[in-house]
Amino acid sequence: MNNSFSIAGQYVDILQKQMYAATLTIRDGIIVSIDACDNAPSQYLIPGFIDAHVHIESSMLIPSSFAQIAVTHGTIGTISDPHEIANVCGIEGVQYMIDNGKKVPFHFFFGAPSCVPATIFETAGAQIDSTAVANLLASPDIYYLSEMMNFPGVLHQDKEVLQKISAAHKVGKPVDGHAPGLMGEDAKKYIEAGISTDHECFTLEEALQKLKHGMKILIREGSAAKNFEALYSLIKEYPSEVMLCSDDKHPDSLVEGHINTLCARAVAKGIDPLLILRAACINPVDHYQLPTGKMQVGDAANFIVLEDLISFNVKQTYIKGTLVAENGKSFIPTIQAPVINKFEATPLLEKNIEVLVNKYPTKEGKIAVMEAIDGQLITNKLWLTPNLEGDTLKSNPATDILKMVVYNRYYPAAPTMAFIKNFGFKKGAIASSVAHDSHNIVAVGVEDESIGQAINLVIEQQGGLSCVGPDRQKVLALPVAGLMSTADGYEVAAAYTEIDQLAKSLGTGLAAPFMTLSFMALLVIPHLKLSDRGLFDGDAFTLMEM
Repeated sequence: MNNSFSIAGQYVDILQKQMYAATLTIRDGIIVSIDACDNAPSQYLIPGFIDAHVHIESSMLIPSSFAQIAVTHGTIGTISDPHEIANVCGIEGVQYMIDNGKKVPFHFFFGAPSCVPATIFETAGAQIDSTAVANLLASPDIYYLSEMMNFPGVLHQDKEVLQKISAAHKVGKPVDGHAPGLMGEDAKKYIEAGISTDHECFTLEEALQKLKHGMKILIREGSAAKNFEALYSLIKEYPSEVMLCSDDKHPDSLVEGHINTLCARAVAKGIDPLLILRAACINPVDHYQLPTGKMQVGDAANFIVLEDLISFNVKQTYIKGTLVAENGKSFIPTIQAPVINKFEATPLLEKNIEVLVNKYPTKEGKIAVMEAIDGQLITNKLWLTPNLEGDTLKSNPATDILKMVVYNRYYPAAPTMAFIKNFGFKKGAIASSVAHDSHNIVAVGVEDESIGQAINLVIEQQGGLSCVGPDRQKVLALPVAGLMSTADGYEVAAAYTEIDQLAKSLGTGLAAPFMTLSFMALLVIPHLKLSDRGLFDGDAFTLMEM
């Protein structure tokens, strides 16, 4: 492809806080000159967007297919935490992501997973200890230590945790944080351990406290967790200390937009476009010491062409001077990729998910119920009146208290059960092998028969999403680690939209029921979760007694 050319437009110099008509000259993929001119088109030339924290696996796409879609929205790079596949396949999974990402013109900056498994209270497919983390960090393909979710380990100075952080510091690579709700002295202690970012702030107060202690805040807007409305003012108040990220983004929402949509929303809030672009394009480059450049002379030609600085509609995306997308069309092809996986679950019998009242946490005649919150990863811990048939607890769609199941996918084991509110299903069930972070099978539904069917459909495919309704059922196969498809990105997005619509036809009001479900087994997010080993109290950070 021709990567030597000239292009004119309104050059947005974010570093010098100015815009002017200019011609960029690119030779062999490098910007060799930026010359002011009199007559330039009204289009705007800016550095490409960088998602400052994302799990590629959550898109259900392998990296090459993720890039295929992301470039149409002006994204030229991602700070990618591969801990989802690492929890399933270990180091082999991390290398799979690196190798596949190198097959397309896109900048994937992978981190070394810091918490595999995330906790000792669940079963994962692999373990990555401090020695393995240090070996990963020595690689030029690894740019940082991924989110340190074990904040209790940091606060209590766990030896393994501190060794992982130290290994990153020794090679001059930053450490990402993950400390939802951490405030006061605990937040200060966590940050002083050498952890420099956090993408888990749910409130402005929390973000301001962490900023005060020197932490950088990533404003997150994904398919499940949406914190932009609470935090967008930070872009104006702390322009050098914030970045934009998605964290987890399902394929259908990736097709709709990426970091560009956050920029448009911020402009609509009255924030200066130059400040927004600093957060979206420059701050990640500085913080993670990325080789992408900042659209200056001598930098690689990683830039995008926008219609305006209001809608942030992307006309063209260039990576190293190569045109990779134009007017919504991607020029990145679908890459044929191998499959790796770890999946040993056997079919589940309906009788095995019965819940006896004397085997479940109760208090004054009420049962522990997890409350899912739309747009958030946190859950509330409720004590509610159960639906009791004899000595057995059942789902109750009338009160929206439904049965949830987690089933070990790595070796034969009994399932665990809990009850959850706010899924809203009136019938049927959904199941998924995407269940952060250990990725056992998770399901929720009304009838035990439907729940069992949904789980067994996932098992038949060795991983995927399933939905069982009263008159039809659907499966989206995810053969790579039970997390990703090797198919064309747009085909996966269309298939996901279909199964998402079927799930919503069961009565849920959740914006992304599968994404919400995937976080109901994430023990490091308060307050009540379910692992394959039992119901977990995130406040006490231990399994609840039955």
